[in-house]
Amino acid sequence: MSLFTQYDANDVADLISEYPLAWVTAIGGGAETASLLPLIARLDDAGQVIRLIGHMSRRNALLPALTADPRALILFHGPHGYVSPNAAGSRTWLPTWNFAQVRIEAEINFEPDGADSALAALVDFAETGQDNPWTIDEAGPRYEKLKPLIIAFSAMPTRVEAVFKLAQDEKPDVLRSILANTTDEALLRWTRRFNADRLTD
Repeated sequence: MSLFTQYDANDVADLISEYPLAWVTAIGGGAETASLLPLIARLDDAGQVIRLIGHMSRRNALLPALTADPRALILFHGPHGYVSPNAAGSRTWLPTWNFAQVRIEAEINFEPDGADSALAALVDFAETGQDNPWTIDEAGPRYEKLKPLIIAFSAMPTRVEAVFKLAQDEKPDVLRSILANTTDEALLRWTRRFNADRLTD
């Protein structure tokens, strides 16, 4: 097993929580069905993703494609960044690109009566931490006017894979140099997370 594919359920769940906007593609529908959609994960007692909650416009090409064939490929894109030999502290070191990603194959279940629940889940998630969290009730009559234009869905994972390429294969001195020269706070945090056992001294 590659160092980059050694992770646990919390790593997957945390990446989805931090980067909820995912590419969703109908496996049987072709590239023209690819669409960016925010998804909220629901976990079991072990922290495994067992459901993704989302919604889309009824005009989205995904709707007919996934109605005909509910298989979907969902791609979450986490922190990433170019790593220069300057950052690694060696001009003979080859540059690379570090990144984190989660790939989920799922079956989509459309929920024509689920808009309220799906939108509430997204708003509750996205507004958490705001100084004055917004609520759907504040939209007034406009909400009921726009709600029929969307359809809710659940994505039930059938396969989950992830790659966390975050300098786990670098020598300790190179790793420390990369960390010292990383300015992207998210990439820095995730790189530290996946190298915590090597950064104890």
